[in-house]
Amino acid sequence: MELSGLKARVFGALAALSLLGACTSGAQLGEERAELGNFRLGHAIVVAENAVVGPASRRAEPEAWEAALTAEIERRFGRYDGDKFYHVAIAVQGYVLAIPGIPIVAAPKSVLIVGVTIWDDEAQTKLNDTPHRITVLESLSGETVVSSGLTQSAEQQMQNLSENAVAAIERWIVSKPEWFPPRDEADEGQVAGAAPEE
Repeated sequence: MELSGLKARVFGALAALSLLGACTSGAQLGEERAELGNFRLGHAIVVAENAVVGPASRRAEPEAWEAALTAEIERRFGRYDGDKFYHVAIAVQGYVLAIPGIPIVAAPKSVLIVGVTIWDDEAQTKLNDTPHRITVLESLSGETVVSSGLTQSAEQQMQNLSENAVAAIERWIVSKPEWFPPRDEADEGQVAGAAPEE
């Protein structure tokens, strides 16, 4: 059966990207978080049942992607303690979980493509009309420099890609300060004067 337009584009992108290099790791949160005004995470919504599986890829259950990405959204965005709730919705569009290949000659990289929508809970509306596409590759490490297909399980590959995808989502929404109004000055004073947590 012929692939639909979107699925065909995603499949083509996966095929090309799986041969490229790795990207920066999103595993570490860092001591300082980005500035997101009055942001507080509401719901993390992840769907993966329509994901396109790229060429030469291991397969993963949609529920496994949903669990990995949901946990990573909560880990990264749970650090923000504003008073206004926003929901992060992710649709997994496609992925490659690299299988063992011939080192150097044919060592594919793992890839994840997601569509992201941010919802304003109070206004009950989407902040971006169409899902924002984010594509990430696996992080470079001693285990992935040849191919993660040789050294990592599918679960480890999914964790790596989930960390990188959610870090990329954070960078994207930080570039949209108009979406996240700053705290009221009174709130900022209370936060500044609050006793540090033990």
